[in-house]
Amino acid sequence: MVNAVSDPLITVFCIQNAVAYTIEAMPSSSSKSSRDKGSRDKGSRKRSIQKGSAEGHSKRRAARMRTVAETSAGGLVVDTETGHAAVIGRLDRRGRLLWSLPKGHVEHGETVEQAAVREVAEETGIDSAVVAALGSIDYWFVAEDRRIHKTVHHFLLRAVGGTLSDADYEVAEVAWVPLADLPARLAYADERRLVQRATTMLADSA
Repeated sequence: MVNAVSDPLITVFCIQNAVAYTIEAMPSSSSKSSRDKGSRDKGSRKRSIQKGSAEGHSKRRAARMRTVAETSAGGLVVDTETGHAAVIGRLDRRGRLLWSLPKGHVEHGETVEQAAVREVAEETGIDSAVVAALGSIDYWFVAEDRRIHKTVHHFLLRAVGGTLSDADYEVAEVAWVPLADLPARLAYADERRLVQRATTMLADSA
């Protein structure tokens, strides 16, 4: 006696041999379409899971980052006799020479004014004295799994001695530039605004 079960599987029982054989039936178009749709749904779910996993990893990495506050100081050092300012050029990662105002980290025990005078001397070779505060610039960046909030205090400084030098290993070039030419030379908009403020201050004090 043979007993057959309909799609999707046909099972044939051979009573004599007490053996059961299972034969997969040919899929109908409707069942094939269902399986195709199921495969697409699985693929879509897999991509969603992968995307969610990547986003979760980024969030966990950001949560693990330590936030650090850093303070720097520097400024615009001016030779009041010639109307020129000493600026520095650094190479970026693409090899471009970017001009900026001299500045650097405030060391332990220093005031921001003392740090500005020291950094100007180290990066340009020019000795200077603080005339007035120009303002501060702050920004965020990421380095070595740390979120760094940097604040840079800028001052207007008057050159009192020294000789222009690019001896600092972090500096590619140094130059005396006329104050009027600085907006076209400086790479950063925030520093260009500080120069405009300094120019106004110098004009008012003349």
